[in-house]
Amino acid sequence: MKPNEQQRIFEEWLAEHRGLLFKVVRAYAFNPHDQDDLFQEMTTQLWNSVPRYRGDSAVSTWIYRVAFYSAIGWSKKEKRHRDKHQAIQPEDRLLCQRANPENPQLEWLYEQISQLNEIDRSLTLLMLDGFSYREIGDTMGISQNHVGVKLNRIKNRLTQKSDKKD
Repeated sequence: MKPNEQQRIFEEWLAEHRGLLFKVVRAYAFNPHDQDDLFQEMTTQLWNSVPRYRGDSAVSTWIYRVAFYSAIGWSKKEKRHRDKHQAIQPEDRLLCQRANPENPQLEWLYEQISQLNEIDRSLTLLMLDGFSYREIGDTMGISQNHVGVKLNRIKNRLTQKSDKKD
């Protein structure tokens, strides 16, 4: 693939699917600096993946896959880094939160999603973006039935937490 063709495809994908990248970033990185780093990592991986895209899946499914694997890799690398250095106290994270959230329910949902393990977090984001169980399974490499079971369990946990919150 010629570099100018790769650049054109990359820019087209980024313009059309930037929002889904931001959703993944927000679910895996919790302060502006980390969000910038993760977004840069995801876009670099997306750029590198353009020549490997064969059209076997929808472009959005491909981009999600690249974004999720980038986010998971970045999270593991960041965890190793944090484990070697002094841990940030939970109260410090409050400094990164907006003082007056625009939508408290959405903020609560993102907070709950951020506490899920990496696989459940990815499944939840894909479901919230309207992907079918089949598409989610294809993206995550698990069966459609397994997707349904895991998502039902996640929904039940979130519902229970929501009932306790109110």
